[in-house]
Amino acid sequence: MTRPNTSPWLSRLSWIVLSLALTACGGDQVELQTWMDQERQQVKPNVQPLSPPQKFNPQAYVGMEGVEPFASQKLAGAIKQETRQPNSAVAAELNRRKEPLEAYPLDSMTMVGSVNKQGRPFALLKVENLLYQVKAGDYIGQNYGKILKVTETDISLREIVQDAAGEWIERPTTLQLQEGGK
Repeated sequence: MTRPNTSPWLSRLSWIVLSLALTACGGDQVELQTWMDQERQQVKPNVQPLSPPQKFNPQAYVGMEGVEPFASQKLAGAIKQETRQPNSAVAAELNRRKEPLEAYPLDSMTMVGSVNKQGRPFALLKVENLLYQVKAGDYIGQNYGKILKVTETDISLREIVQDAAGEWIERPTTLQLQEGGK
């Protein structure tokens, strides 16, 4: 790599400019110090004194007299009560006969098309390389999924699942048409 040919007077000029710039930054510190001293004398701090801390009054723990929330007897009682009185949405689902597509999880199903038979829309579902026809009112998936509506592009259904508190809730779900299939 070759260096560009620069004249010696140009490099000396750049050194002179650089040294002048650095000496300009290091100017008179006395003037700055006197200004700072004047400002300190003029400004009076206005600080409010801190209020004394409030006295802490400890309270005795009274939770020991109550029922322990995680006692095995309490949990067993709650489970027995739930089995005797299941949620009405779940009770109806437990008493009916399961349909074949309820053996498969919903994410293993693919909607590959739709057809109309005698004016009723049917969806075509592909599950494990088999093709199934489903309509509104049929059940699919492992969460009591009941088909509510079938259109050309999707299947609307409601599932019954347990939330974090163990309560049974209805959850709307959609299975959409997959272009080209899996």
